[in-house]
Amino acid sequence: MKHAPLLDIDRIPEGKYLYFASDFHLGAPNAEKSLERELKIIRWLDSIKDSAHMIFLVGDIFDFWFEYNQTIPKGFVRFQGKLAELREAGIPIIFFTGNHDMWMFDYFPRELGIPVYRTNQNLRIGTQKILVGHGDGLGPGDYTYKILKRIFANKVCQFLFNWLHPNIGMWIAQTWSSKSRISNNKKAEDHFLGEGEWLLSWCKEQQKKQAYDVYIFGHRHLPIDHPVDAQSRYINLGEWINYCTYLRLGNDQAELLTFEG
Repeated sequence: MKHAPLLDIDRIPEGKYLYFASDFHLGAPNAEKSLERELKIIRWLDSIKDSAHMIFLVGDIFDFWFEYNQTIPKGFVRFQGKLAELREAGIPIIFFTGNHDMWMFDYFPRELGIPVYRTNQNLRIGTQKILVGHGDGLGPGDYTYKILKRIFANKVCQFLFNWLHPNIGMWIAQTWSSKSRISNNKKAEDHFLGEGEWLLSWCKEQQKKQAYDVYIFGHRHLPIDHPVDAQSRYINLGEWINYCTYLRLGNDQAELLTFEG
């Protein structure tokens, strides 16, 4: 069954763009470095606010996030305040969950007017067909994570975790997050893997089923702009601990850019 595109427009207004960024990993590797990066992200949001038609935050924005009934992780108030400011200025913001912040529920939609999506979504811009999502769990391999993702997404498991005291739950989650490669500030697989690029392999298989002009993913932590076939390209958004890259998408162009060098 085909679903209507999340965004379906004939043309982006003149001088406006869609902006995509992912993998801020706010909270990693420590509070000091996270705050420094948070302020940089705010500067980036300020730099694009006059030209942004829409902003897409494509997963792992937080290194860990779990919404208890009455509690959210403390911190990141400057970032949330900036998002609220942009929303009040009339700029739509779309949030995709990643593997580190999949436990987002109704806080962002209710408090900030920012919808949250958990699966890939398709967009249509003029004649361009675009697929966007975080990218975790796609492609061959990584079976351990795929099993863990099913567990983490399970409603019963989420219900049981919710009954842990937040101090205990946050400690468990932060201990787990601290072992990830991004939290340890490592450029794991910091080179293009060719045929070993699992998201590129997934895009090639997807093209046989339903073709897209552009695939936009995060998760890989490496900025990539690579052809899928003669008509299609795969763009990975990179991350903001080492690269600070983002995508600016116009009617006839898609540019992977770096903020502040």
